[in-house]
Amino acid sequence: MVFAKTSKAAKRLSEQVRERQIKKEYLVVVDGKLENKKGVLEDYLLKNEKNNMSKVVQEGRKGAKLAKLEYEVLKYNEEINLSVLKILLHTGRHHQIRVQLSNINHSIYGDQKYGTRGRRKTNSTLGI
Repeated sequence: MVFAKTSKAAKRLSEQVRERQIKKEYLVVVDGKLENKKGVLEDYLLKNEKNNMSKVVQEGRKGAKLAKLEYEVLKYNEEINLSVLKILLHTGRHHQIRVQLSNINHSIYGDQKYGTRGRRKTNSTLGI
């Protein structure tokens, strides 16, 4: 997380974000075991304003925007069938990580909007 303490610093940070000079990395816990240890996901996402959700659509669809991320599997727990991924975000689309991972059938653990519903475990029982 980065916070600006002054308006001048905020302006510089905003500029760095616009020019893609800031690297955005995330750690996520997802359902299942991914086939590849590393990969790149490139999809076109379309945001639905009415239900505040996005979905993967065909390239060329009106309003669709390119979404790109890289992932690396850091750990897989076979007993509970969950993986920990490091995500490097190249674009910042609406719900991008959630939508792209759900699209490849590895939704973020506990995601009620895009993921598997009804699976509940506390962090201490995840074993990751």
